[in-house]
Amino acid sequence: MDINKAIEKRRSVRRFSTKKVKWQEIIEAIDAANRAPLAGNIYSLRFILIDDKEKIRKLAEASQQDFFENIDYLVAVCSDKTGLIKSYDERGEIYARQQAGAAIENFLLKIVDLGLASCWVGAFVDDEVKQILEVPQAIRDSINVEALLPVAYEMPGYKKEKRKPDLDMCLWFNKWKNKFMRPTHKPEAS
Repeated sequence: MDINKAIEKRRSVRRFSTKKVKWQEIIEAIDAANRAPLAGNIYSLRFILIDDKEKIRKLAEASQQDFFENIDYLVAVCSDKTGLIKSYDERGEIYARQQAGAAIENFLLKIVDLGLASCWVGAFVDDEVKQILEVPQAIRDSINVEALLPVAYEMPGYKKEKRKPDLDMCLWFNKWKNKFMRPTHKPEAS
């Protein structure tokens, strides 16, 4: 699929069909996520592909996302900020988050390319999710669960979300809130 089509088509889907997904396709999307930019070429991401129905049910509860219970697969995206903090001090945590965001977007675009659907879920009880994912207690403080991504086919007839804001609402030039690339009028000559 053309990248522009994937970007335009990508949206958060919360109603999924019961059609079975091949887990190998999800691996393709994880591979696309794995190709995201790296700060200092220091890799911090980990992906957990979950098909255990009981774990998915518990993750649905920890995130208050009832629609998880209708899926066969869920991907947890985690980052280990340890190496980035060693190299960049407090900025390392920011870089870990930026790297995760780029990877998640790659994942979501590849999911669209594969004809599948997902929803970026970032609201959940962190400690509960880490426990469900069996993140070892000794490293829990250095691990961030960045997102939970359900993967399935979209329910036919699913209502499309509202469009994103127009570009003129979020694009400025050279300074805060300047909507013009060049002056709209020429100054008078003296």
